Amino acid sequence: MSGTRLWISVLCVIALAASLAAQDEKNEIGGDIGRIFISDQSIQGATYFDPVIHSGKGLSFGGDYAHRFLITPIFSISGEVPVIYNHDVKLNAGAYGDSVVPVNYKELFVTPAVRANLFPATAVSPWVSFGVGFGRFTQSSMLDYGGTNPGKSTTGSVIQGGVGLDVKAWSRLYIRGEARDFWSDEPDFPLAPTGRSRQHNYFVGVGAFWRF
Repeated sequence: MSGTRLWISVLCVIALAASLAAQDEKNEIGGDIGRIFISDQSIQGATYFDPVIHSGKGLSFGGDYAHRFLITPIFSISGEVPVIYNHDVKLNAGAYGDSVVPVNYKELFVTPAVRANLFPATAVSPWVSFGVGFGRFTQSSMLDYGGTNPGKSTTGSVIQGGVGLDVKAWSRLYIRGEARDFWSDEPDFPLAPTGRSRQHNYFVGVGAFWRF
């Protein structure tokens, strides 16, 4: 047997062994922390100063449970349920005498998804995710610059798409970096119409998970 064939055989055996070991680790649970970025949005028909909704980059917390249904040396397919909670999206638009947006609001996204990992049995595994779920926006009762907020807290549909990288840290503990877009219905801002029905909520975070 030539040296090249020998090395190919060794690599195949290692990949097969790693794949068989991974069969026992079909579940994972973990969490992460990061920020959600929301683009500025112009207010239709506004004649006052600063007719743009500016959204703060709220500190966000996430959790994720996944179960791997298909595992090969090259790829794996998992069902996952990512949950992201943004506890404080600060808003700013208009000026004194023209209060049009609430002081802040909270976001909760729950989006069951399908995730595909490349090289799932190795120490470094990139992945992509796609799912559909719901989002909840809970608004503050007061407007920015004062006054009662006429907007309502709402629940609507969310489409999620994401990419990430899993890196093995120790035993069954992994570090994860990820970026996800939660494309949601817009919050209810009756005094600040944007003419849009949906908005992008870009989450960028890092965390850890345990396979079992």
